[in-house]
Amino acid sequence: MKNKTKKRKIRYDRIIIFLIILIIIFSFFSYFFNLKITNIYILNNNILSDQKIIEFAELSDYPSTFQNLSFQIENRIKNNIYVKDVNVTKKWFTQVYIDITENRPLFYYEYNKKTILSDKRETTDLHAVPTVINYITDSYYDKFIEEMNKLDESILSRISEIKFYPNEVDDNRFLLTMSDGNYVYVNISTFNKLNKYITILESLPKENGILYLDYGNNFEIID
Repeated sequence: MKNKTKKRKIRYDRIIIFLIILIIIFSFFSYFFNLKITNIYILNNNILSDQKIIEFAELSDYPSTFQNLSFQIENRIKNNIYVKDVNVTKKWFTQVYIDITENRPLFYYEYNKKTILSDKRETTDLHAVPTVINYITDSYYDKFIEEMNKLDESILSRISEIKFYPNEVDDNRFLLTMSDGNYVYVNISTFNKLNKYITILESLPKENGILYLDYGNNFEIID
């Protein structure tokens, strides 16, 4: 008796379905891999323009969102001296939100001809900031930067010049020339009073004078 070899029937319909599913899966991943960024929103930037930040982020041509992950974008932007920190988030994959913490310029230091930033780094770029006209001793320099960094932008913009002005009683005294014509004395421990400068002025005579914030709130009219 002869053994009959049973031929297995090839199910072409199943093969076609499998190939179609494979093509769909491949197309799906290919679509998402090449999905482009459509919108970029930049928050809390004043020093750098939106366009500059987009250029530093390497997003000018709105590239693939999956080839530009959030941490990669952050690392690119952090390379700029005016960025202290940055947080990048995405919504719906294609919308990028860039939240900047700026490394703001605090003062121009005449001693070394540099602009000093809030993290103590220096740049030769010029900005509309107060000018420190003389040398500040090393023992107070870092603390001075810390105190300057606490000033509101509205107050910082009112200061024209700063002179390190110690005397026999106070070795960390500063004399500030204000853009409104007043002079202000402060020291390291009273620097924070400057944020109340506008409020203090409201209770003083309308004439220009010298405000002693190093000890008390005394005001002397300039003759």
